[in-house]
Amino acid sequence: MAFSADHWAFVFGVLGNIVSFIVFLSPLPTFYTIYKKKTAAGYQSIPYVVALFSSMLWIYYAFLKTNTTLLITINTFGVFIETIYVAFYLFYAPKKSRVQTIKMLSLFVVGGFGAIILVSQFLFKGAIRGQVVGWICLIFSLCVFVAPLGIVRKVIKTKSVEYMPLLLSVFLTLSAVMWFFYGLLLKDINIAAPNILGFIFGILQMILYVIYSKKEKAILKEQKLPEIQKAEVIVKDENMNTSKMFPELTQEQIIDIVRLGLMVCKDKVHVATCPHGTTCEAKVDENVPKLQTVEV
Repeated sequence: MAFSADHWAFVFGVLGNIVSFIVFLSPLPTFYTIYKKKTAAGYQSIPYVVALFSSMLWIYYAFLKTNTTLLITINTFGVFIETIYVAFYLFYAPKKSRVQTIKMLSLFVVGGFGAIILVSQFLFKGAIRGQVVGWICLIFSLCVFVAPLGIVRKVIKTKSVEYMPLLLSVFLTLSAVMWFFYGLLLKDINIAAPNILGFIFGILQMILYVIYSKKEKAILKEQKLPEIQKAEVIVKDENMNTSKMFPELTQEQIIDIVRLGLMVCKDKVHVATCPHGTTCEAKVDENVPKLQTVEV
């Protein structure tokens, strides 16, 4: 029996719940680091406050629509986990960051969400109310998806993918794909439309990650390569009162010299024959560091 649009919507809704569940759990390593440091200094709370507000909005919208149970389930979990994140942050945050977080909670969660409920309940009725709340959710979701542009700009500027984890970008892209088809099959533009932008930005982030991670690895490889210090060999002919400078030694020549040095007794003095049949006196400069024994 062929699947209907509702059946396919259910399938994509379940997949969307699974992927979004993973996305909601992605900040756990960050909070584990905060727990180990016993401080949230250097971290920002705005992503978690915004995610909390977004989940609350979608739950309210889902209650105004029909056949949106899967939208309620994942966003209920989102409200739960984001509340824990914010509370955890407030516990370990410095005083200044704690005050800023409380202000944002008052602005978004209390003021913003409360105002949306009051306005939609008293000024709009029936299907119009659902449409208005849906447009608010759509606009806010677009703003959330545009937010990663700051990270994209930072990656291009620093040529480093340190602040853009690949797995998170992959799961955000998958989440956008699942919820796009869920909204498309339910014929709900407010769910489908924002995820088009989410998919585009997700692909952009993954492309940038591939490009700049290769460049970053190449730079690190060059930095790790030890620079070979090439020595200049100068032979002084005292009888002719001249000095000759030989070309810089290569690494292979240095190794050959060390091997020859190991074969010669330390106390012996060798006399080198200079050009023109004269004898060059071998002198040892006390300031020159001795060669270390190299195992070959």
